[in-house]
Amino acid sequence: MRQDLPATAYALLGLLTLGEEPVTGYELKQRADSTLRFYWVSPAMSQIYSELARLTERGLVAATSEQDGGREVTSYAITAAGREALHTWMADTPAGFPVLKHSVCLRLLMGHAADPEGTVRMLEEYVEECAAARADLQQVRDGLRGNDGPGQPFFHPSLVADWGLDYFEDEARHARRALDRLRED
Repeated sequence: MRQDLPATAYALLGLLTLGEEPVTGYELKQRADSTLRFYWVSPAMSQIYSELARLTERGLVAATSEQDGGREVTSYAITAAGREALHTWMADTPAGFPVLKHSVCLRLLMGHAADPEGTVRMLEEYVEECAAARADLQQVRDGLRGNDGPGQPFFHPSLVADWGLDYFEDEARHARRALDRLRED
């Protein structure tokens, strides 16, 4: 049963599998911000709610509402059909090659049209940003320890976190190498 959903919808279905309890849209946004932002675009609240509406309409997510202090709060949980759709997407979608949309590389490509000191400064800032992102992700990775072995709940998220840690280190290494070459000039 092909659902023809955007990748973000499948990402949200996957995030709903990271716990047993239903979550609000806000809680799902927090999960996205603490995971997806390191390797995928973390969707805006409006996008999360529109995807949750679509997923609920298709029976892939169940929504339950209750009153909390005079306001209605809706929580969402993945359904069996949602798990099946996620499983099918995981099994049948080719890995694909990610499109590199890298603003630092684009600006470096155009470096001949810029102030050389500005290009150096941009790369130095990028090295610092990579270090900060790596430190943030390291905290996430550290939080997975103890539940990150084969068969444990955070085994696969820990693989992604390790990949991300390597990625940020490699990005900083590439930027430092470009800085070294620029300084030779």
